[in-house]
Amino acid sequence: MKRLFIALTIIICTQQVSAQWLTRERVQNLQNFDKPRLSWGYILGFNSYDFNFDYAADASQTDIQVEQSFVTGFNVGLLGNLRLNDYLDLRLEPMVTFSQRNLTFTNPDFNNAAEGFREVKSTYIHVPLLLKVSTKRLNNFKPFIVGGISTSLNLSSNQDNPEDNSVGTFRMKDQTSYYELGFGIDFYLYYFKFTPSIRGVFAMSDELVRDNDPESPYTSTIDKMSTRGIFINFTFQ
Repeated sequence: MKRLFIALTIIICTQQVSAQWLTRERVQNLQNFDKPRLSWGYILGFNSYDFNFDYAADASQTDIQVEQSFVTGFNVGLLGNLRLNDYLDLRLEPMVTFSQRNLTFTNPDFNNAAEGFREVKSTYIHVPLLLKVSTKRLNNFKPFIVGGISTSLNLSSNQDNPEDNSVGTFRMKDQTSYYELGFGIDFYLYYFKFTPSIRGVFAMSDELVRDNDPESPYTSTIDKMSTRGIFINFTFQ
């Protein structure tokens, strides 16, 4: 009982301190920072890209492994922000993203593991148009959610390359559309606003360019291949 009483006391005190910290009036940094209609910034971040595979109904081989890693690439870009009102902003975030995905195709006809391994390096020009929905500012921070659509140009797609997986070349379409959802927090520091955010990115179209051979062991079983990923971005304004 004594331990329970101590634990309850600690929890109650912690809640009271947290409530006071959130509600107590503090000196606000950059009080007029969000007033201008237009504002600018730059973005640095990390990404983790994956593929989602849908297989053909009659496919006998449906096991393509994508090597998982928490962070495999990075992002760099610019921010253009249009203030609509105190709670809504329209954001354009053109950026360049670099990523790598390693695919392993399992097929008993392959002579060795190297035949079924493909290293997919991608460099995207990624352009999202997002709606940011914020809460009321709490002292020097303001949480928000964000969502919207985007498009990208894959500079490493190999779409027009006549060579295919038969000689080790994995091909993708060079343009893709996505929808995006995420959240973050604006921190109003003494000299600038710092915003960490995390966002999911989901392709809406098939990105695979199939091999020239319709019976290819690499692409014949795939009905749709689409990117999905996570962006962890740090915005400075």
